[in-house]
Amino acid sequence: MAEATNTYDAIVIGAGFAGLYALHKLRGQGLSVRVFEAGDGVGGTWYWNRYPGARVDVESQEYSYSFSEELEREWTWSERYASQPELLRYLNHVADRFDLRRDIRFETRVTALHWNDREQSWSVSTDDGEAWNARFVFAATGALSVPNDPDFPGKNSFNGATYHTGRWPREGVDFTGKRVAVIGTGSSAIQSIPQIAQQAAQVFVFQRTPNYAIPARNGPLDHATREDWLAKREEKRQRQRNSLLGALFADTPDTPFSQTGENERRDVLERRWAWGGLCMYNLFPDLVIDPAANASARDFVAEKIRGIVKDPDIAEKLVPRSYPIGTKRLCVDTGYYETFNRANVRLIDLKATPLDRITPDGIRTNAENFAVDAIVFAIGFDAMTGALSRIDVRGREGQTLKNAWDAGPRTYLGLMVAGFPNLFTITGPGSPSVLSNMVVSIEQHVDWIANLLAYMAPFGLKTVEPTLDAQNGWVDHVNEVSSMTLFPQANSWYVGANVPGKPRVFMPYIGGVGAYRELCAAVAANGYMGFKLRAA
Repeated sequence: MAEATNTYDAIVIGAGFAGLYALHKLRGQGLSVRVFEAGDGVGGTWYWNRYPGARVDVESQEYSYSFSEELEREWTWSERYASQPELLRYLNHVADRFDLRRDIRFETRVTALHWNDREQSWSVSTDDGEAWNARFVFAATGALSVPNDPDFPGKNSFNGATYHTGRWPREGVDFTGKRVAVIGTGSSAIQSIPQIAQQAAQVFVFQRTPNYAIPARNGPLDHATREDWLAKREEKRQRQRNSLLGALFADTPDTPFSQTGENERRDVLERRWAWGGLCMYNLFPDLVIDPAANASARDFVAEKIRGIVKDPDIAEKLVPRSYPIGTKRLCVDTGYYETFNRANVRLIDLKATPLDRITPDGIRTNAENFAVDAIVFAIGFDAMTGALSRIDVRGREGQTLKNAWDAGPRTYLGLMVAGFPNLFTITGPGSPSVLSNMVVSIEQHVDWIANLLAYMAPFGLKTVEPTLDAQNGWVDHVNEVSSMTLFPQANSWYVGANVPGKPRVFMPYIGGVGAYRELCAAVAANGYMGFKLRAA
């Protein structure tokens, strides 16, 4: 690596929700901070994901920073579920309001992180050839920030236009009069297909595995709801932090499914469906533990799909059968199932007729050729580990993170990795992360780390890293908790099943945001138990 000429207390990778808050928090503690961002603006996930219909699946007021009451009072959300453009405006407002841009270097990608044991600091290389130095590195790289690249045979032979939902053109795409193929039926497809179908002459939806989609019931955010939020702000924020998912949704009933009467079960299901959004996660306290509870919810949603989609054959193809409901991320939609009632939309079941290859004129399955003008790849992300795995990270004695995670990611609390001092993974694998409201989890992680650094300073402590025993114990705990649920039954991106060759490991911590928060607090209260803190 080149010799570093720029030295900071902390370097932050990424300028999304996590990177912006880390910069604000650390700067407030008097640390010198530099943020590197690959894009030419702030926003992270909401900078890159500009596909039609892109929208958050947590209610806007809850999916926002809580660290500043003034910020909450001056910003007014327009919709129950904010769209990508509104979320990007919000994050730009935050960057401007707290004067964050002056410490962010845009259009700069971190390519290498090498620990220097003699200097007790990180040497950081960027793609512009410059070298940097920092005592601490914060990987605010995002859990869903590296799109899966298509690997279909013949992909480079196609003569038309191709798009990836994770790399959508900033200027948008006009599909008017076009024949469009959409490959994938995950969240980005479920949000974008209804929008594309309103423009295109014909849409072919290529589905391998159907997903559960719950209606968002989105609409304008009324004044009374906003005023109620502000009046009860402290109480609501605390409830978020102590909840299972970091979001209020609706309260989870205390009574297990087996002790709930049939009429009451039906009433709960109907009310949650009518309310919309991710509150379906909170149907029963044992939804992802008791197969009978799960089957009840699965049957209910299947019934709703059959009631919406007019063609019975298409409806049956859209009903998920290969995994329990909730064990893949529930999708929140606006008119997704209704879209299959349109004359210009056709569903192709790739389980029945597998995709053979992409051709110069379109897509060929083993049963039919489909001539199209454009292909949209809605095939998801290399989740949770994708961004860090693309950086040359080397810790003590030259150990690479790639080798350390060869059999799957291993962390302590999802915060740090043994052998990689002073490197923090914000909402990393082993934390609630993608099983939570990300903003709540981001703030908890950044605050906890900032408190750790404040604890270290008076004692002249220069480095912190987890012990191998603590890390192994935490990984065992994460696996034990997940094994008690139905989650491992699904081939989801939670276990890396969507990335060929990726080790099958359940990556997020399923114990809940509130329980995880208590565990982290106990670690800190016990002198940062499980961490080695050293002086120079």
